[in-house]
Amino acid sequence: MTTDFEAFKDDYKETLDRSTAFVGQDGDFFAKRKADLLLDLAGRRLGPPAGLKVLDLGSGLGLTDRFLSPRMPGLCGVDVAPGVVAAAAKANPGAAYRVYDGRTLPYPDGGFDLVFTVCVAHHVPPARRGEFFAEMRRVTRRGGLNVVFEHNPYNPLTRHVVNNCPFDADAVLLEPRESRARLSGAGLTPVEQRYFLFFPWEGRLTARLEAGLGWLPLGAQYFVAARL
Repeated sequence: MTTDFEAFKDDYKETLDRSTAFVGQDGDFFAKRKADLLLDLAGRRLGPPAGLKVLDLGSGLGLTDRFLSPRMPGLCGVDVAPGVVAAAAKANPGAAYRVYDGRTLPYPDGGFDLVFTVCVAHHVPPARRGEFFAEMRRVTRRGGLNVVFEHNPYNPLTRHVVNNCPFDADAVLLEPRESRARLSGAGLTPVEQRYFLFFPWEGRLTARLEAGLGWLPLGAQYFVAARL
């Protein structure tokens, strides 16, 4: 990565909130939406989330983990910036965080049921993405899942946010087909893809609409899940 996230550790959330303020929501709204999707996916594909060993690859300040940790006591997080990792550990004492060198994850082969990464891959230079996805796969057990959450480059509002966010200056967005291809290239089989964040609102009706529109490539973000 070329972005120095250590430099943003004290005002990351405020910067993110300013970038998304025009839609009337802050970063917590977007983090919770991804956490809800991940919990649902894990429950359907792997079993009760409370019994899973889970890794957040590129955990940052642990914004998504805040909503996952109470339901996933086996949650771990890893990031390259020591100050960021320290802040995440302070915010989420129920999760176990570690620093890594950006290449080799500090975990044994097959140690996790679920490895996910939230809007991190677009910071990885394209020439190194194969290595990044291979490490995700290495620490995943047979039958486990890798899940990639990313910005949808087809959505103009997403591009607006990325283009105006200081810590996205190095971003090279991944189309869903690249995420699928990277997961497949690492030896996994894609099993589910969904677009989401069509509407910046909470509520049951919104949830039903989002679920029904998951196939439509207009949501602000998407995820691809693949099984090993």
